[in-house]
Amino acid sequence: LVQSTSFTPRGSGVRIPHCPPKLLRLTMEFFCFTTMIYTVYILFSERRNRYYVGCTSNVSERIIRHNQKSNGFTGSVNDWELKYKEEFVNKETAYLRELEIKKWKSRKKVEQLIFGN
Repeated sequence: LVQSTSFTPRGSGVRIPHCPPKLLRLTMEFFCFTTMIYTVYILFSERRNRYYVGCTSNVSERIIRHNQKSNGFTGSVNDWELKYKEEFVNKETAYLRELEIKKWKSRKKVEQLIFGN
């Protein structure tokens, strides 16, 4: 790796390291790959007696948003609790798993997943 030097306008003498674009892109892809985890989660509401399946990169923040009164499936109550989660290294795999669970349309099968029966 060769480091070149650039100078700021008016010759201030501040050295700015040069990073080749390809190396920068690879570094960013590695950083994003190693830090981003996607989670498929299942919430349960006692009041509605219902489960909710979702996918996110930040579970704790997402649960807070589900428990804020708003429009939508989870917005009418604020007692959603995390019952199950699976972690994935990429968004596509997590999303496919979310769709797989949602297609079951069976409370019994979801509870088997959660409780391991």
